[in-house]
Amino acid sequence: MKRLMKLTVLSLIAIGFAAGCNEKEKSEQTATAPKVAEAPSTVVVPDQVKGKWKAVQIRVADKNAHLKKVYTLKIGSDFNLPGSDLTLKVETFLPHFVMEGTTLTSQSNDLVNPAAQLVIREKGKEIYKGWLFSLYPTTHAFQHPQYGFTLVDYLPAS
Repeated sequence: MKRLMKLTVLSLIAIGFAAGCNEKEKSEQTATAPKVAEAPSTVVVPDQVKGKWKAVQIRVADKNAHLKKVYTLKIGSDFNLPGSDLTLKVETFLPHFVMEGTTLTSQSNDLVNPAAQLVIREKGKEIYKGWLFSLYPTTHAFQHPQYGFTLVDYLPAS
């Protein structure tokens, strides 16, 4: 009888504890979580890379028309995507992309991990600024309702 009594009391305590945890979780879920400020990253193009690349080629997939076309985008210049309100600009090309803390740079001028920093504007408004990686095309891939973008080639300056 004592054993049954202890078991009953322990069960009630466990149920009460679980209910209390659930209430605490609910209140924590409704509370606004503090936002962690991200440290801004800095892009550094090393001297061994500066001026060595003139353009990249981006494959644009039109999801509605089921078409893919490769465009050559000159680094630093705006490119108006035909038949759309989109303007693309490759701000930076890093042939050997690495991240060192908050610094994004190229470890060499060799095509080890090619990446292009792309800015996309729609009707003049910036809708994306990020990186395209030729070896990892789905990493940080921009999701546009009609278009997909992939870095496919790179053209040296000479």
